[in-house]
Amino acid sequence: MEAQEVARQVFFRDLGRIGYGEAWDYQESLLQENVKVKTAAYRQQVAAAGQDAPESVLPGVRSTVNYLLFCEHPPVYTLGKSGKKEHLLLDPLQLEDKGITFFHTNRGGDITFHGPGQLVGYPILDLEKFFTDIGRYLRSLEEVIIRTIAAYGVKGERSPGETGVWIEPGHPLRARKICAMGVRCSRWITMHGFALNINTDLTYFGGIVPCGIADKQVTSLEKECGRALPAAAVKAELKKQFETVFGATLTAADTPVTTGPE
Repeated sequence: MEAQEVARQVFFRDLGRIGYGEAWDYQESLLQENVKVKTAAYRQQVAAAGQDAPESVLPGVRSTVNYLLFCEHPPVYTLGKSGKKEHLLLDPLQLEDKGITFFHTNRGGDITFHGPGQLVGYPILDLEKFFTDIGRYLRSLEEVIIRTIAAYGVKGERSPGETGVWIEPGHPLRARKICAMGVRCSRWITMHGFALNINTDLTYFGGIVPCGIADKQVTSLEKECGRALPAAAVKAELKKQFETVFGATLTAADTPVTTGPE
């Protein structure tokens, strides 16, 4: 039990408002640090230790570190590696005029919007400490969001074949997406994540075909509840549900976190 608790410790950081590129670089640095830990040389070091204990508790041996990052971005459209550029409906001059940046990213999924009033979550997790199943990982992220918005009386659901969390997905004229998701995984280390619309200005979604799905709408907690919601309370609820769904313990990481002895 003790080993499992150590393995599922997740360091939490709220980055506040941060540029998309800066957050992407930060995620990438955390992922690459974890990937280094999982090199062949490290595996040999673990084997040479001659112990059956999990890697996370081998004395003197570095372990991967799990993170959950929260942030909010200035207005930006991001296109996933499998997305279509034509789903961006604005030209460069229009983007500049509206103060919106654009990034073609290395995550899965199509195009989406990030901006003020939206809670963006980036889990940097070593799935070998949880479960090595990307489908299960995405369903788990969806479950975190479904449980979070349920605390506000909003029923979130899954839509078959469409990653993310939806409201009334079975009704073509009323189906609307409240949370978009797109991830990348390298050596079972994840990055990118989810974007939950809390008090988001939904007019920004008019500049794209959200997630490449032309016939469905986008919504927010504010729109569903009929009032603006305190972001701090939504964050607290989401953290609680993340711990429950992933069997994790979140630990504040306001100061630099080291990855163990060199």
